[in-house]
Amino acid sequence: MSQAGMIFLLAVGGGGGALCRYLLGLAVMKKFPTPRIPVAMIIVNIIGSFGLGSLYGTINDNDALFALLGFGFFGAFTTFSTFSVEAVQLVMDKKYQNALVYLSLSICGSIMGFLLGYYII
Repeated sequence: MSQAGMIFLLAVGGGGGALCRYLLGLAVMKKFPTPRIPVAMIIVNIIGSFGLGSLYGTINDNDALFALLGFGFFGAFTTFSTFSVEAVQLVMDKKYQNALVYLSLSICGSIMGFLLGYYII
């Protein structure tokens, strides 16, 4: 596939992933309107890590599909930048215990999600 084609797949996947992250975040925030920790981002990042692990475990040499779903969709669906902002905000608000729980659940949950996706699928 051409480089332009790969860039197109990356953009389409990224747009879809960002939209899904936003919509799932809204749904989770409606369910948990005043959480002590950013539950929506934890859920998004664990689901995204599971999906990426599943994809990584099943796609071997399909660069186009990995560009669309791996780099594009799951790259935009999960977000390290939002995770970082929310973690720093908890620390700045002196909610140290909440920050520790958020950091632990986010990091360990995302790694475990990836491994589960990789080995289950």
